[in-house]
Order: sequence, then C-alpha cells, then structure tokens
Amino acid sequence: MRMMRLFFGCVTLCLIGGSAMAAPFPPNSVEYEETCRVAVEKAEKENRLPKRLLSAISLTETGRWHAKRQEIIAWPWTVYAEGRGRYLPNKAAAIEEVKTLKAKGVKNIDVGCMQVNLHFHPKAFENLNAAFDPNRNTKYAAELLASLRQRDRSWTKAIAYYHSKTKKFYIPYRRKVMKIWQEERRKDSEARRAEARKTYRLSREKLKERLKEASARRFTQSLKQKKPVVDGAS
Repeated sequence: MRMMRLFFGCVTLCLIGGSAMAAPFPPNSVEYEETCRVAVEKAEKENRLPKRLLSAISLTETGRWHAKRQEIIAWPWTVYAEGRGRYLPNKAAAIEEVKTLKAKGVKNIDVGCMQVNLHFHPKAFENLNAAFDPNRNTKYAAELLASLRQRDRSWTKAIAYYHSKTKKFYIPYRRKVMKIWQEERRKDSEARRAEARKTYRLSREKLKERLKEASARRFTQSLKQKKPVVDGAS
C-alpha cells in the first residue's frame, strides 16, 4: 500500500493518478471485479473494523472507474512502483511485473487490493503468490489498520498513518478516503432504504391479495346462504 512507514521510517508515496483510474479493463475483468470487495468485506468483519472503511481505503488505493457499471472498482492485480500504477490482467501477470521491477533494482513496490509495500513490510508475506492473494493482502492491511487505531485511539489518525506519517502526504490521502467512505456508506443506506421500500411494497401487495381473496370468499358464502324461492303451486 502507499502506506506510512510508521515502523520503518518515512516514505514518499502518492495515489494512483486519474489516467490509471481511467485505464480500460481487460477482457476477463468480470472474473475479478468482485475479488477485492469480497476479500475486503471479510477482513472488515473479522477485524471488527467500521463498515466500509477498509473498502474505502482499497478503492482509494487501487480503484478503477468502470464505465459500464458506473462505479469505482478495486483491482486485485495492481502494482505501484516508480511513480505509477499498473493494472495487470491477472495474478500471474502481476507477479511477473513485480519480478521484472525487482530485477531492475526497484524496491519500493506496492501490491494487491490494499497496496501493501513489499520493501517496508518485508515480513508481511512469504512470497509473491501470498502477497497477491486477496484474502492475505486484505487481512494484513486490516490488522495493520486495527493496530494503528488501537495505538492512537483514532480512526482518522489510523487512516492517515496507513498512508504516511508525513502531514503533507496524509492530509490529501485521508480526505480522499473519507470522501469515498462517506459515499460507500451512503450507497449502503440507499440500498437499505430500497430494500425496505421493496419489502413494504410486497407486503402491501400480499395484503391486497388477501383482502381480495377474503372478499371473494365472503361473496361466495353469501350466495350459498341465499335459499332459492320454490313455487308450491301445481
């Protein structure tokens, strides 16, 4: 992650630029569009993080604009190094990209859904395969975020220090995360309201149908209760 070097010193990091966010998705993107989201939600629950907070950080770190879905999607095969983000089509390609960068002598490399920095977090993963495992990547990030919050007793500080300990870097980063977090929570609220409206509509329709059936039964019973008039004249 373009993460603070709280325990490893100070690092200069930046968010993935707009051109990277606008990069087209590969043909196989449908297969991975929910990968980070699913892993992030699992890590959030397991570490009891505020709902959608880790999601907001993941979207800030690796978010790509999906024109068809009209939303930002976190991409699991993201590699950030040398000042730019690279969105690879699959895990194997992402691993090869990191190997190529390392062969060139590049050390400051961020990987995966949460952009864990391999140089400043050398013990986070035993190998690149684990580093790009969405569940492992998000689990490490969630645990780090939780530890930052426990240390400073503040989620806003935890968000800032997740990125950098340097004020000029963490202020814009935190602002962006908070904005995305607010938007994610707003979407959750809208989804709940939509579900509530749907439930209410269905209950009204069922009630209307029951009233209609009850009315039909009463009408049928009233017909049965009416005895026909018999003419006794012969």
